[in-house]
Amino acid sequence: MISSRNNILSLWRNDKLLAWCLRGCASIAGLIILLIIVFLALEAIPALQQVGASKFFFDRGWHPSPLASEGHFNLAPMLVGTLMATGGAILLATPLGIGAALFCHYYAPPFLARLYRRLIELLAGIPSVIYGLWGLVVLVPLIRQLEPPGPSLLAGILILALMILPTIALLADAALAGLPREYTQGAAALGFSRFSLIWHVALPAAKSGLLTGILLGTMRALGETMAVLMVCGNVVQVPGNIFDPIRTLTANIALEMAYAMGDHRSALFVSGLLLMALVMALIATVEILKPKSSP
Repeated sequence: MISSRNNILSLWRNDKLLAWCLRGCASIAGLIILLIIVFLALEAIPALQQVGASKFFFDRGWHPSPLASEGHFNLAPMLVGTLMATGGAILLATPLGIGAALFCHYYAPPFLARLYRRLIELLAGIPSVIYGLWGLVVLVPLIRQLEPPGPSLLAGILILALMILPTIALLADAALAGLPREYTQGAAALGFSRFSLIWHVALPAAKSGLLTGILLGTMRALGETMAVLMVCGNVVQVPGNIFDPIRTLTANIALEMAYAMGDHRSALFVSGLLLMALVMALIATVEILKPKSSP
């Protein structure tokens, strides 16, 4: 009796210790994110004070200078280019990634599904600079044959779609694998066809995991730097069509941070703060769209 009570007390202490350790880890992670936001805000404040928030969207162009009175700091063309490249990549990669996961679970033979998953995992591990190099050497010349100059919004969309496809596919695959077997068995007992099972059972039940995959893919596309820097042309303009060159916010930071000074440097931190705001808005949107669990 005494031994049993000691075991229970030991387990209770271990659970409490584990709970406090996990709380500590979660607090540290949250503190790091908060410190990053504070750092970006402090670095961006000089430009926001000297230039003014409105000029970052309505100025005559992007011609920065260490002194606010001598430069132009319009981030709107790069923001539009970032959103268009990311949005196009998501529209292209989402159906392909979810379709690949559905193929592995409901249509492919087991050996082919395993091989397909390994291929997707291989794509997920390729460094972004390799994607950029392939796009610069292979994809950009192909686009140039269709419509000069070659480096363009279309090249950025295709490269980003290829890069985020493994993320969406693997998380969709994990979401579908986590569905209870009773769902499939119940649908089969009711006489559902395979398409009905996918459309009316699998996809609604896996909605939360699918949204998480799309969210992570979108954040990777928003934050990608090297690949889009190599294939998009780096021209600060609002594209008139998908064959026009663009410059994204991340590429702009990578190109100019090495020599930026004064208000120019601070304006680049405004770019980073804007990207952080986009990510936070995206996370909030996904949390609203996620299905609420029943009490």
